[in-house]
Amino acid sequence: QVQLVESGGGLVQAGGSLRLSCAASGSIFSINSMGWYRQAPGKQRELVATITSGGTINYADSVKGRFSISREDAKNTVCLQMNSLKPEDTAVYYCNANIIASWTYIAMVHWGKGTLVTVSS
Repeated sequence: QVQLVESGGGLVQAGGSLRLSCAASGSIFSINSMGWYRQAPGKQRELVATITSGGTINYADSVKGRFSISREDAKNTVCLQMNSLKPEDTAVYYCNANIIASWTYIAMVHWGKGTLVTVSS
């Protein structure tokens, strides 16, 4: 089994910062892309940022210049540093990873359960 566990959400004032972390655990052979998505109340889940195993990064236009994604392959973790937060960043943030399990050698997409980020004005 493979599991993704997020941490670091919470309540912050507009202009503040938060750092989200996500750790993958289980029978992992390798991890391809990792990323963060978010879902605000009444809206569809949307991409925030992704990073490939080769280090290629993609950001949603709405977070460019404010958010920074990084990964540490030795620990199977991905982090999202969020600065200059705005009320519209309020959402549940989900970790996502494309993982090759060690017992199947098949790549599958996995999701964490999400962590709530609330930005007050």
